[in-house]
Amino acid sequence: MPERLTLPVLPLREVVLFPGVTAPIGAGRPGTLRALEAALKTEDKLVFAVAQRENTEGVEPSALHTIGTIARIGQVQRGLAGMQLLVHGERRAIAMHYAEHAGGWLEAIVRDTEELAPVNAEDPAFVALHREVRARAAELGQKSGLPEEVVQQVLNGVNEPGRFADLVAGYIDLTTVQRQALLETLSVEERIRRVLVHVQRQLSVLEAQEEIKSQVQEELGERQREMFLREQLKTIRRELGEEDEDSEMEELREKLAALELPEAARKEVDRELGRLSRIARESMEAQVIRTYLETILELPWGERSEDHLDLPQAAAVLDEDHYALGDVKDRVLEFLAVRKLRQEHAGDGGAPGNDDDRVRGSILLFVGPPGVGKTSVAKSIARAMGREYIRISLGGARDEADIRGHRRTYVGAMPGRIIQGLKQAGTRNPVFLLDEVDKLGVSFQGDPASALLEVLDPAQNDSFTDHYLGVPFDLSEVLFIATANFIQNIPGPLLDRMEVVEFSGYTEGEKREIARTYLIPRQLRENGLDPAQLGITDAALAGIISSYTRESGVRQLEREIGKLARKVARRIASGEIATAVIDQDQVDDLLGRPKVHPERAMSDDTVGVATGMFYTPVGGDIMFVEASTMKGKGELVLTGQLGDVMKESARAAWTWARAHASELGIPGDLFERDVHVHVPAGAIPKDGPSAGVTMATAVVSALSGRPVRHDIAMTGEITLRGRVLPIGGVKEKLLGASRAGIAEVLVPKDNARDLEDLPEEVRKNLRVHLVEELGEVLALTLHGARYRDGHLVFDADPTEALATVG
Repeated sequence: MPERLTLPVLPLREVVLFPGVTAPIGAGRPGTLRALEAALKTEDKLVFAVAQRENTEGVEPSALHTIGTIARIGQVQRGLAGMQLLVHGERRAIAMHYAEHAGGWLEAIVRDTEELAPVNAEDPAFVALHREVRARAAELGQKSGLPEEVVQQVLNGVNEPGRFADLVAGYIDLTTVQRQALLETLSVEERIRRVLVHVQRQLSVLEAQEEIKSQVQEELGERQREMFLREQLKTIRRELGEEDEDSEMEELREKLAALELPEAARKEVDRELGRLSRIARESMEAQVIRTYLETILELPWGERSEDHLDLPQAAAVLDEDHYALGDVKDRVLEFLAVRKLRQEHAGDGGAPGNDDDRVRGSILLFVGPPGVGKTSVAKSIARAMGREYIRISLGGARDEADIRGHRRTYVGAMPGRIIQGLKQAGTRNPVFLLDEVDKLGVSFQGDPASALLEVLDPAQNDSFTDHYLGVPFDLSEVLFIATANFIQNIPGPLLDRMEVVEFSGYTEGEKREIARTYLIPRQLRENGLDPAQLGITDAALAGIISSYTRESGVRQLEREIGKLARKVARRIASGEIATAVIDQDQVDDLLGRPKVHPERAMSDDTVGVATGMFYTPVGGDIMFVEASTMKGKGELVLTGQLGDVMKESARAAWTWARAHASELGIPGDLFERDVHVHVPAGAIPKDGPSAGVTMATAVVSALSGRPVRHDIAMTGEITLRGRVLPIGGVKEKLLGASRAGIAEVLVPKDNARDLEDLPEEVRKNLRVHLVEELGEVLALTLHGARYRDGHLVFDADPTEALATVG
């Protein structure tokens, strides 16, 4: 049992004394001074040094920790303010009881604590831990600025691991709470481990301070060196009689003075020039201002291209660059004609009713599938008008700064892409193509589509303000043309500012002519072939179009022709052949197995199978809607990855069939069977209302047992009353039906005007029926059905109809 001692208490504020450590202590509180005087009268001069829990003037037993250090008083120096003394920590102790002595000081009954020594002091892990804390403590002492010999002398004076940990803890920079926690850690191994963590943290802080100091000194040194070299350069130039900084500033002033700047821009330029002349040339701010002024110099404030609005020449350029696209060419020529007349009116003193002499025009939006020539038509417009052509792609742009630029307060700021494009063009009236405007993104950095509202509004883009420039720039003379694949992805306010020009897909005949006129000659040139070395027959070209491409445009077709040309070029280069004429039989050998398997019209009339038409971004095509009855509970089963709208169309068809069962000759008990409607292919999602008439025809055919004609395709939305409503994409759908070998099509009567867009060759090959009621559809598609006086009439029962088909 450890011996108990009664010792005067030395309360410590913000200090923790460790065993083996000598520390200077200042005492001034009356109770503390009386306790020290009492201890000095004893032979051992021992006190119980213990830390206060809080830094308070008064000392209460409850405000003291229980674990402290038995310390011996060394040197003492008395003064007016109290006492200065050195105390040396002897050993840890725990206070069993605090009490107030009659003499007016605190005393404590204490006993020594029992430290938990390691089980095996020779354990390799413990030895390694001890060595590591010694090495790190020595490193910390040296990095703190202490001489190496002094550090080694102090550390080597203590060999016992626990005392060594106390020694290091007494000298490193720790909070009072951290020091008290170490003092109360009785396990030697755990105490060493905690001390090592604190030492390593102190080393990391010192290393970070050294790195920061080094970086600051390096930066200051580079700046001083740069200033010194610039002063030397000034001296050398002065001696050689070359231009100095003043002459450079004067040259910049002259160039800016020669610009035709608006009043607001001139005021901003003069202000920035004044700032530049007052600050040091070497400063970062001077570089920012100089870059800004150089950007102002590079912009086409007064440069214009002379317009060539010769309509016959423009028509010739469009015909030379593009085959077909008659409607698009007409709209472009109309657009140019209006600009020409407005320009003539402006030259005569202004357009009627308009005091503004600027020629403003609408913003064109080219909408259509990929590869149909939207971008190339814009380039042809620029060539026909004699203007510069600039294209920027907006696909994936998510930052408003892409359009408006960054403010000059940001590091690395630059103008937006509109201003950069004008700087690249060198004129203020280029043809500016905004490609993929339907693929703009939105993020926390802003909405670029909203920033385009000002750019594409002819009423306000004459004062477009880029954030980097900070002054208005006139965009009213720029001919903006935007392109998009999906018009529904363009925000309404932005779409409202543009005039839509729709591009439709090409027919197979048009694709053949485009390939002959443009694609094949271009691929022959790119692959180093002469026209005499490679020929492609019409049959081979038709096979490539139908079996290796599935698109409205001709991009994939050109890639396949290029692949064919490379195959032949390799054979010619290796000496296998001298020339080649590719026929349809050789296409598979050169291009591999067909990549596209288009739907073809069925060869037989079938019960429950109707042919519909659909439209995708790559063009139109046909599809088959299959319906079949089976035992069940009178439910409708829908499969084929159908969307909500398509499912509703199927339910509407099912309801209409039940409501008109007697008229259709369908027994009532058939509706107690399940009807399964499936739309291949099952892996492709489908949606839209235009398959309503097709689903209704398939369902009625399955329930009545009457076959559906295989050579007729249909499209249209239906209502519960059986009305056929108009739909979109008529031209593309009919082109797809013609490619699939369909002879007749059913189209809603309200879409009659859309048939005017069909190419002449398609009109000759297709017989179009305009329908208003579902009864008309069934009369044209089902065997033995006729439409008379607004009613559907059947000539034969289902079994006779089947026998006739058989």
